[in-house]
Amino acid sequence: MGKNLKNGGQLRPIDLARGHGLSTQAIRNYEEAGILPAAGRTPHGYRTYTPLHARALRAFLALVPAHGHRTATSIMRAVNQDVVDEALRLIDQSHSQLLEDRQTLQAVENALRDLESATAAEPCVGAEAAAVSGTAAVSGPGDTFIGPLAGKLGIRPATLRKWERAGLVRPRRDPRTGYRVYDEAAVQDARLAHQLRRGGYLLEQIAPLIDQVRAAGGLEPLEAALHEWRGRLSARGRAMLTGAAELEAYLRGRA
Repeated sequence: MGKNLKNGGQLRPIDLARGHGLSTQAIRNYEEAGILPAAGRTPHGYRTYTPLHARALRAFLALVPAHGHRTATSIMRAVNQDVVDEALRLIDQSHSQLLEDRQTLQAVENALRDLESATAAEPCVGAEAAAVSGTAAVSGPGDTFIGPLAGKLGIRPATLRKWERAGLVRPRRDPRTGYRVYDEAAVQDARLAHQLRRGGYLLEQIAPLIDQVRAAGGLEPLEAALHEWRGRLSARGRAMLTGAAELEAYLRGRA
């Protein structure tokens, strides 16, 4: 490894494990994975560790919530192999991903605000519009057909059919006529898709967001989910600070 351990006293596997609620087998697994430097051995073949191993363990456990188990393992393995630049590259990559996630969250929040404003300003597209169009009656008070909905949104019916193929809108079919029928949920999906398309979003970017709205049961629950998402991003950012501090302490110990 090219580095001499700072020997401030021998530690047994159980000594490392107890302080972090781990098993001795976990300590051995971490060593075999390259997360910890190779242990010393007693004349009888028992593993012995040092305070430097304890620093390595603290660094790894702090890196996991910041970067995930796999990346944290790769970071520690690179450090222990004296390829510090590779460890730093992995850390930079995680920071870049966090920034991208923040930007995605901001874009989603902006899109939802735009949608709420548009929804509040627009009257419902319902059975009255369907009646004007001359098509067969629809079953629900908020139901409408493709023509009236497309006209209300200022798009072509072909666009709605394209969105349906992409999974953005899910109209049902009238069993008697075969016409597409858009209930209130489908109308909301169409409005959301329309708003996001106007904002420059691609269909493949819109589909996951609409799935989130459906899973949340509407916009209001989704706003709570976005709040939780923001909290998770903040927690990850702070974990990166903690992980960086522990890793720096380990690097100083190896110097």
